[in-house]
Amino acid sequence: MYTREAQLAAFSKLLDVMDELREKCPWDRKQTMESLRPLTIEECYELTDAILGGKPHDIRNELGDVLLHIVFYAKIGSELGVFDMASVCTALVEKLVHRHPHIYGDVQVDNEEQVKANWEKIKLKEGKKSVFEGVPKGLPSMVKAIRLQEKAKGVGFEWPDHQGAWDKVEEELAELREATSSRALSSDDVEKEFGDLIFSLINVSRYLGINADNALDRTNVKFKARFEHIESAAMAMGKNLKDMDLNEMDTYWDQAKTLHP
Repeated sequence: MYTREAQLAAFSKLLDVMDELREKCPWDRKQTMESLRPLTIEECYELTDAILGGKPHDIRNELGDVLLHIVFYAKIGSELGVFDMASVCTALVEKLVHRHPHIYGDVQVDNEEQVKANWEKIKLKEGKKSVFEGVPKGLPSMVKAIRLQEKAKGVGFEWPDHQGAWDKVEEELAELREATSSRALSSDDVEKEFGDLIFSLINVSRYLGINADNALDRTNVKFKARFEHIESAAMAMGKNLKDMDLNEMDTYWDQAKTLHP
């Protein structure tokens, strides 16, 4: 691992390279914050893929790509005279110090949950009108649900124990079943009840200490691997998937389950 001095030197070199690229590269000169935005979103997803893949080399590379975007935005900000890398870092440090009074002040906390609760209270004192401020509108729905629930929990809106969350799942499942069997209800009603059920399941995941988005992504990876086994089996037999009946597919699916548990 590098020393602190070496890390600072490496970051300084990155700033120098960014300056040169912005001056000399036609593509880099053309970019704006708006043009970089979709690319930044893509890089963040690539980072999450690398984290789930668990390979440090890939994570390091993707972190570099995300860092490049942060430096790029700061460079554009400095050109516009609105902020630069120093002001970005200074504002971040000030916020971290202010929101960690148990480290930089005299507030006492016993656990992680108290830290989160204090964090939300401090943000409200800073002038935020809602605990949900700061939750991006464009977040994927499941991630947004997790963040909304965590924010609500931070101010005490939470079941006293996991049983309340499980009871809510049972209630929402019953309402969904009723909605799907009732001719009087529209597809829109069914969709709302389905959404309520998913939201309640996500709530249970928090009590279990599970990130629902990570859990679903692992299932997606598993399903993809198992289905690709069926595709490989069909190809080996010179068959088209459409020519296989469900029983035949199930046979290879059961094989895939042993290969991809």
